[in-house]
Parts: sequence; structure tokens; C-alpha cells
Amino acid sequence: MIGCLLIHGFTGSPYEVVPIARYLEGRGWKIESPVLAGHEGHPMPFRKATWHDWVRSAEDALQNLLKVCQQVYVIGFSMGGMIAAHLSTRYPVSKLVLLNASLFYINPQQLFRDAAAIIKKHFTSGPDAKETYRRYVNKAFSTPPRAVVHFRHLVRVLRQDLPHVTVPALIIQGGKDDLVDPSSAEYIYNTIASTEKEMHILPESKHIICHDCEQEELLSLIDRFLTGSNKEERGDAE
Repeated sequence: MIGCLLIHGFTGSPYEVVPIARYLEGRGWKIESPVLAGHEGHPMPFRKATWHDWVRSAEDALQNLLKVCQQVYVIGFSMGGMIAAHLSTRYPVSKLVLLNASLFYINPQQLFRDAAAIIKKHFTSGPDAKETYRRYVNKAFSTPPRAVVHFRHLVRVLRQDLPHVTVPALIIQGGKDDLVDPSSAEYIYNTIASTEKEMHILPESKHIICHDCEQEELLSLIDRFLTGSNKEERGDAE
């Protein structure tokens, strides 16, 4: 069995990577997309969670997958990308996918504005959509300063693992990301020790890349990298 761990970003939730999770579930793979400690739906209060707790949440899910799967892929979005790279140096991960990995970040509040805009565009009706939109807007003003400190510390510490990443790696970056500097992707590509690695820039995509305008291309790149195939070769219907 193949397993895939998807790790969401800082103050986010598995919603951020839902399109990938649904896509890969269609292959019959075992998917794990945990809520990181203190984040939405987790019993630990966000104000008490540390960066160690965030890493441990993803690590526990990875350990569970490794118990039942012959191959495990790890996909990390934003802060989750840094955690994913870190885990790939400590566990037998088969392949690694990094999406807008938050190495060089610009303005954390912009994340919530972008997320809210995308939610408003794609989910314009119903109480659930309105509630999700409201939560993302509120996050821009309610994130505890302590959590931001832990986020920055996580990035400083885990970036030291990048030269030790040796697994096949796919790095994808939104060209219009206004939270993570697009130069992060090039730095990661040049720093990791993987002999098999790819880097792709999606020129029109912002930070919440899995829900943005180049989603189909994103899924195609991930699918090809993880399986060695593409839609045309499989004969999938559009």
C-alpha cells in the first residue's frame, strides 16, 4: 500500500491541501492530513502550542503511515513544507513534495487575506462558507505574537536540515506568492542534496496554491512526479 502525508501551514488546516488529498485518494492510497497541534479542531489551545508540538503532530501521523504502508510520500504546504523536509531526513520517506515552503517569508497577515479572498470567490453561499470566510479574516488580527515567534523559530531551526535532504523532491512555488518570497524555491532546490529533484514556478498562483487558478497544473505535476505518469498517458477524461 502507498501512503501519503499532507501537512498544512501555519495557523491553517487540512482545508489548504484538500484538493491534493481528494485527488490522491482516488488512487486508493492511504491519506493522512493531520491537524497540527493548537490549530483548528485540535484540542490543544493555539496559544500554548510550540513549534515542537507542530512537528510532533506531523511526525506521529507519519509513523502511523509507515507502520502499514510499503511506500510513503510526504507533501508539505508553507510551514508544512519545512516540517516535511525535516521529516524526510529522519524517516524512510520515498518522495517529497514542497509547496510554497516558507523559507523566506514576507508578511504573515497576507496569508489570511489571500485565503479569505479565495474562499469568498469559490464558496459564495451557505452558512459554512460564510463561517470559514469569517475565521480566515479574523486570523489576520488574532494570531498570538507568541505563535509567530515559534513559527519563525521553526523556520530557522528546520532550514538547517535542507542540506541533508536526499530523497527525490518536487518543489513548486507560486509566482505571485505574497507571503513566501518565490526565491525560497530556488534556494531550497540549490541546497537540498537530492540527486533527483525538480522545481516549477506557477506564475499566476499566490500563496494558497492548492486552491488557486493553476490547480489543474499543480495536480498534474504532483501526479506525474509521484507516479511517473500524466493524464494523457493514462487516458483520463477531462
